[in-house]
Amino acid sequence: MSATKVLLLGSGGRESALAWALARSASTSELVAAPGNAGIAEFAAIEPAPVLDAAGAVAVATRVQPDLVVIGPEAPLVAGAGGALRERGFAVFGPDASAARVEGSKTHAKELMERAGIPATRWGSFTSPDDAIAFADELGPPYVIKADGLAAGKGVVVTPERDEAIAAIRAALLEGRFGEAGQRVVVEEFLDGEELSLIAFSDGANLLACEPAQDFKRALDGDQGPNTGGMGSYSPVPSCPPSEAERIADDLLRPMLQTIAEEGAPFVGALYAGLALTSKGPRVVEFNARFGDPETQALVPRLRSDLAAICLACAKGDLSGTQLEWTPDRCVTVVLAAGGYPGPHSSGLPIEGLDDAASLPGVYLFHAGTAVENGRLVTAGGRVMAVSALGPSLKAARSVAYHAVSKISFPHMHFRTDIAARAASIEGSTT
Repeated sequence: MSATKVLLLGSGGRESALAWALARSASTSELVAAPGNAGIAEFAAIEPAPVLDAAGAVAVATRVQPDLVVIGPEAPLVAGAGGALRERGFAVFGPDASAARVEGSKTHAKELMERAGIPATRWGSFTSPDDAIAFADELGPPYVIKADGLAAGKGVVVTPERDEAIAAIRAALLEGRFGEAGQRVVVEEFLDGEELSLIAFSDGANLLACEPAQDFKRALDGDQGPNTGGMGSYSPVPSCPPSEAERIADDLLRPMLQTIAEEGAPFVGALYAGLALTSKGPRVVEFNARFGDPETQALVPRLRSDLAAICLACAKGDLSGTQLEWTPDRCVTVVLAAGGYPGPHSSGLPIEGLDDAASLPGVYLFHAGTAVENGRLVTAGGRVMAVSALGPSLKAARSVAYHAVSKISFPHMHFRTDIAARAASIEGSTT
């Protein structure tokens, strides 16, 4: 196996998990991260440079000269970092800007789905508040309102209340709450059924699906409160066995991959499908152009395969014949957030107890919003850390994860107490 120098772009919890997995890959000879965070620094050399656009990504890669660039977040992908790096001869895991539009514009994604023949809900795309409200009234509750562009996971409102739906439409189109991302909104039919995430590696022509995961978008227990970037996750998903996941990949992800390629820019990277298992069959809630967050934090502890080798195979168009190997263990991930998240919250608060939590068998701590100030680890974002734990069952993994959570503290720390609880009971009733 050839030695690979890897450059990882990003600074969040997803990138912390990817850094851990890339660092332990047998094919990785050196790992550099830009801009990284306090947790990523445990696994990688840090290049403290901004990489939110193509110019920043190219500047860092030119200095580092990696064999492989792995782009974590959506912002540099949509901004064209993938294509700019490829033009300069780098092997890149991450799509070009045109392929990343599957996430950068929800309207574009819906149009691609129609061309691909992927079953879709009724939907409309609007710049006029009155037209959007009229269509929402036509569909009826529950109302689903989405900012068309990137909004860091906070541009979606799902509500049974018409007044809240109208407020969400007006906040985006009239008040500019999401800036350019909210200059257009998508209003769509609500999907019933359990949601899950299916992420697949792609080299542009071939597709290799991960085992499913499920994330928890709402801030509060019982799926209450506002939407967030994700408060926790788990894998695998009892309601979607491997055979069903393979069928979904064939029916929904492969047609999208082919349609994106027909647009002129094959999709190279991680193609993410947010799904609903409805009474009419699996339906796509959204497509993303990268690994999910926090699903990645529940997937990589279970991945036995060499992540760097898989990403390099994708970048070189050589994924055919590759297989993914997974541990049979379950993984549960609990996100620790700042009080008030996803709204205003404080930063710079001291974090205690990480060594005690990390010493527990099967526990992995993935930093998101953390920083070091005066030699002390402090909070530096809304989602501060993901606590992942492996176990032979979801019940066991939950127990370990929440035991680890109990060891960690910072002022106003907030987390959900019900991550994977229902799935654990379902799994328990079928074993």
